[in-house]
Amino acid sequence: MATKEELQELADQEVEDAKPMFKQVNNDRVEFSDDDYAQAKIDVGNSKWDDQQNGYKRSRQSAYLPIADQLDMQYWDSVNDTTLWKDHIAKVKADNPKPE
Repeated sequence: MATKEELQELADQEVEDAKPMFKQVNNDRVEFSDDDYAQAKIDVGNSKWDDQQNGYKRSRQSAYLPIADQLDMQYWDSVNDTTLWKDHIAKVKADNPKPE
């Protein structure tokens, strides 16, 4: 796993490689100022850090079945003595591991 500083270095390079960057001001296309570029680097670095630290949560959320379906799985697991729900949860967690 990368450190915050390593991710910030990657972000800085990405912004440098993307130059020139522009923004819309009063219907005019204007190149970023030095302050805009500095803020873009901070924003990209923070985004990379957030993705590394929390991306697995968003991935899990989209992979889990809806709660109603999970409850139905739990009911049928109890009736049929199966482990479909536990298997589903284990697969989602295995496919989207928590960073260490």
